[in-house]
This record gives sequence, C-alpha cells and structure tokens, in this order.
Amino acid sequence: MEWFTNADYWLSRLFFQRGLAVLYGVAFVSSALQFGALIGERGLLPVPRFLASVPFRRAPSIFHWYYSDRFFALVAWTGALLSAAVAVGAADLVPLWAAMLMWVTLWALYLSIVNVGQTWYGFMWEMLLLEAGFLAIFLGNDEVAPPVLVRGLLIWLLFRLEFGAGLIKLRGDPCWRDLTCLYYHHETQPMPGPLSWFFHHLPRPVHRAETAANHLAQLGAPLALFAPQPVVSWAAAFIVVTQLWLVASGNFAWLNWLAILLAVSAIDDVRAAHLLPLPKQPPAFDATPAWYAGLVLAVTALVAALSYWPIRNLISGHQRMNASFNPLYLVNTYGAFGSVSRVRFEVVIEGTDEADLTDETQWQEYEFKGKPGDTRQLPPQVAPYHLRLDWLMWFAALSPLYAAEWFPTLLARLLDNDIATLRLLRRNPFPSTPPTFVRASLYAYRFTTWRELRQTGAWWHRTLVQGYLPVMRAEPADQSAL
Repeated sequence: MEWFTNADYWLSRLFFQRGLAVLYGVAFVSSALQFGALIGERGLLPVPRFLASVPFRRAPSIFHWYYSDRFFALVAWTGALLSAAVAVGAADLVPLWAAMLMWVTLWALYLSIVNVGQTWYGFMWEMLLLEAGFLAIFLGNDEVAPPVLVRGLLIWLLFRLEFGAGLIKLRGDPCWRDLTCLYYHHETQPMPGPLSWFFHHLPRPVHRAETAANHLAQLGAPLALFAPQPVVSWAAAFIVVTQLWLVASGNFAWLNWLAILLAVSAIDDVRAAHLLPLPKQPPAFDATPAWYAGLVLAVTALVAALSYWPIRNLISGHQRMNASFNPLYLVNTYGAFGSVSRVRFEVVIEGTDEADLTDETQWQEYEFKGKPGDTRQLPPQVAPYHLRLDWLMWFAALSPLYAAEWFPTLLARLLDNDIATLRLLRRNPFPSTPPTFVRASLYAYRFTTWRELRQTGAWWHRTLVQGYLPVMRAEPADQSAL
C-alpha cells in the first residue's frame, strides 16, 4: 500500500498534531476557568436546566449521565492535562492504538462540553476544533507514515473554512465588493487587540489592499490547494501569512491559529526543508497495519458522504455562515463577517451603593477583561484564549435579543456580588459590599485620532446613545428571622 502513505509530510503532521494539542489545552482551560458563572449549577444558563430539555441524541455528552460542577471541572482539567501530554509528545511514545485513544478522548471530552455549552459555545472555532480534532484521531503517530487520505481531508477542511468565508463576503455586505470593509472592521470587530488602533489608522489604500488580499486568500488560494506541488505549498504559505495578519489585528480565540495549523499540514516537508533549517530525511516508519488502513478508509468514506450538506450550502444562494449538520460537529460549513458594522456599540454596566437614586447619584463602572470599556485602556491581547462573556457582550450591544436569556441574570449576579461572576471581570467597583442598584447603558465607541490620543491618552472616544435596560435594584434583606 505504497500509495496509502507519504513520509514527505511527517514534519507537517508533527507540527499540526502538537499545535492542535496546545489549542485543545487552551480550550479546556478556558472552559475550566469560566464554566461556573456561565453554565454551572448557578450559572447564567445552567447545564442541568439544559439537560432536562434536550435529549442525548440532539446533544451527545457524558453530562447526560451525570452532572455536577465538580464533575465538569474534573472533565475540563482532565482534558487540559491530556492535551499537555500530547503536546509534549506522549502520543508518539505509545502504540498507535493508544495514541488514537488519546485523540478520541480529547475529542469526546470537548464534544461533551460544547454540546452543553449553549450560546457560550456557539462560535465557529468550537466546531472547527472538534472537526479538526476528529480527523487528528486518524493521522497516526511515529509508528506509521502520514496517511494521504487524512491529509486530503485536512485540506478539504481548510478549503471549506477559507472558501466559505470568502463566498459569504462576496454574497453579503457590498463593502467587501468595493474593498472598503476594512475602513470599519478593525474598529468594530468583536474584540480588538493592542494593535487594532494602529491597523485602523492605516491609510485607506492599504485597507483596500488588505481587503483584496483577503479575497485572494479566501477565494483564490483555496482552489490552489487542489493543484500539484509546489503550488499547494505556496497557497498554504500565503494562507498562513494572511492568518498571521489577522492574529496581529484582532482577537479571534484560536480560529486563526487553527487555520494556520491546517495550512501547515498541506506544506511539503521536502520543499520546506530547502527554505528552513528542518530535517531533510523522515524517520523509518513501520508498515501500515491493516486495521488502521481500514479505519482511515472508513472515515474518508464518512466525510465524503457528509460533505453533501456543506457543498450544497456553498453553492446555495442562501448560504449559511456557520452551521453543523450533525450533533458530532463533523464536516461543518464555515464563514465569517458576511456583514461589517459601521459603528461600534458597547453595553456599559454600572452600579451604585447609594440607598436612593437622585440626579446626583455616583455610578461606578464594571470593567471587563477583554471588551472595550475604560476609554484609556488599551485593548489587550487575549487570543488564543477565549473570553466567552466578553464576546457575547459584543452581540448584546448589537441587539438586546441576543442577550435576552442571560443578561438580566448577569445583572442580578452583580447585585449579589457573586464571586464566580466577578472572576470573569477585570474590575469590581464594589469589593466590600454589593451595590444597591445596577444599570446598563448603550454607548457608541470609536477609536480616537492621533491628536486625541496625544492630548488625552485615550484609545477610545465614547458617546451615550440610550439606556439598555431599566435600573435593577437589590432585593431587600429578609427580615422574617428578626
């Protein structure tokens, strides 16, 4: 079965697997540190309530058999530790079947988390991590040479990720077609990074060039992935460069890093070794076991069959931007920023500890870890870590409907000085006693100009638009025991 494997991709496989394990670790740690306030037993959207209304067949998860916050933490930290072990090479030190079992465990544990995560896990990078993680099960380890078919499935995933994003842009906001979307995007994207202010102030011809390069990376380069070498490697390298540009210009959790790993998996080791100080010869591999070859052939047939739905979606005039067609998140459809906001809105939450509200009431602001708030605070570098509440606050600012399920409960938790909720924030203005009132207001934000930055030291300028929700008051203390 010489056609079945190709040793020329052993380094790209190594890079992909180790990098994927690191991203798995980031995802598990993100879940472990944030789940209590978001989906725990006293969370904004509790898992037990979700499990009571959604059957296993719609959301496969080990938590259908048992759930407690302690058990969830055990699952998340187990996933993090196993990810770390695989990242440092543990899967290459064990037999092939054991390595595959490690990858199966990572995939099953994270699938269990995503399927009970509800809106907090409704992001494309969750689906992408699960789909890539499923394919990693069948990539093998140091015992066998990389299977050609699984490498092809990774390229097919990269194609759908990039080409789907490119098509949704052409079919969506006209600013993508007239090359003006990046006049706004760096300022209005969900979570700007420390360089986003500078990207926003690049000359407009550069923004137009950025947009054109984006189209080339998402519509041209993906087609070249099906060409012979060295065209495939050059197309993948171009995708890597554009993804690094996105890493520098914003915070998109592990999306860009996973796209980079997928692109690297398409690069020919032999050609890369001529440009970089990499080993020129692959190691000696064992013969491919028949049982392993059978599994690879079976999963290839499965992906081919499931590809009907994303292909139909790609050619549809009503393309869905991000969707999974099965509860295992296999062979999904992807896309991003079919429309771009022209104005940035932010929900600002404030509280006061005064007993009564007057025109002179002093309100103090809660600060989030990632999303814009304090105008003098430079946006932080967060990715590949994922701040789930901060991301959902961006959607909440677009419309209260996006946050109707959980935002009133969030304010109630702040009135209680709930410890788990406060851990999600950067600053709690009431560390000693809870506030008596909280309110939420909607502001329009824009990046300051160079002159404004020099004069005020502020990265943002904001203007009050309107109230977001009515003022909420703390429940009066229970006097029945007195």
